[in-house]
Amino acid sequence: MKFNHDMLDMMRKASALLKSTTGTDAKEHVARTLNRVLPAAAAATKNVLREAARAAAPRNTSAEPNAAPMKDINPRPQQDSTPEQPTQRAAPHDAVVPDFVADLLQQFGLGLPGRAREVPNDAAQDLHARASGQFLSGSLTNAAGTRKYKLYIPAAYTGQALPLVVMLHGCTQNPDDFAAGTEMNAHAEQSPCLVLYPAQSDSANSSRCWNWFNAIDQQREQGEPSIIADMTREVIERYQVDRKQVYVAGLSAGGAMAAIMGNTYPELYAAVGIHSGLPYAAADDLGSALQAMRAGASGTRATHASDGSRPIIVFHGDRDHTVHPRNGEQLIAQHVGAHSHASVERGSVPGGHRYTRTLHRNRDGEHVAEQWLIHGAGHAWSGGSNNGSYTDTRGPRATHEMMRFFATQRG
Repeated sequence: MKFNHDMLDMMRKASALLKSTTGTDAKEHVARTLNRVLPAAAAATKNVLREAARAAAPRNTSAEPNAAPMKDINPRPQQDSTPEQPTQRAAPHDAVVPDFVADLLQQFGLGLPGRAREVPNDAAQDLHARASGQFLSGSLTNAAGTRKYKLYIPAAYTGQALPLVVMLHGCTQNPDDFAAGTEMNAHAEQSPCLVLYPAQSDSANSSRCWNWFNAIDQQREQGEPSIIADMTREVIERYQVDRKQVYVAGLSAGGAMAAIMGNTYPELYAAVGIHSGLPYAAADDLGSALQAMRAGASGTRATHASDGSRPIIVFHGDRDHTVHPRNGEQLIAQHVGAHSHASVERGSVPGGHRYTRTLHRNRDGEHVAEQWLIHGAGHAWSGGSNNGSYTDTRGPRATHEMMRFFATQRG
């Protein structure tokens, strides 16, 4: 329908504006286009829903015995402990906007007018009940800007050298929410380590997404990578950290930024963990970012030169409709190239998801990459707690497996 063509045209024009302006003109252009196309989208969506309801209704004849009801494009886990989906307010003109459109705009900090996601303010309460260490607040400023952070120090820390894990949250999240959902602080009590949570600012991105799709934010000692790296160095200098056991991980936009950090600072991070993220340099503007999220990085971007020297572990749900699972495949391909030996294991979590785990070793037999494809999972941290946003409690436990992988890697 015309809505799709207008949206794509909008993204192309907004991308050009972002290159030549500060972004204000691009946001205004998006808003104008949305106001124009939302009524058409609403009408079209209502027609689709009406037809789906008609197809799903009981029939007195067997003319269409195989008719199936319309399915949610990104269904949440079916279990009592699953958190409710983030609340949403109606868009202008009472339009029903496809979720993938809202998610894509959120990724670029261009939220729909009148539509917002709510992040739980007390998401970390249960986590703090089990994690008895200190959760400290701080900030770092360098030439690229200022970002706040939170640092978890486990109760077992008495000045001895410990590993450090840098955790990069996804869009709309914050350190408390991300810590609660991943339960990384609780894990830091079991296997003592420091955990650093850089926080994206509203002024840098209105949806608190890391700006992985900006060319300047993909370069060493530039933009957001320089801030995260300096933040990491500051913690290393201030506390006793085993410099050979410093790791970086992230979810979604944070996963894409983790890939950037592993490629631009291979001497700083011993291994990289990416959940529902995108390959290094998958995009350099709004248009290419939209393409990568919808279908994976295209052409030369998918094979962009990667440092490849840091071991990597990747998680992705095969029903992720926000960041296409092809991105997980491209992350692995970009990292290991054609010079690895792969072995495949299949398993399932009791009462939870099935998964395919692929291990990659180099010619020397060293474990260089690990890929988890989680069957039936959407855009959520696998095995996380329902105290945080964007989690899927049905496993496998990404936090546990990521930390296991990190423990085998030293810089």
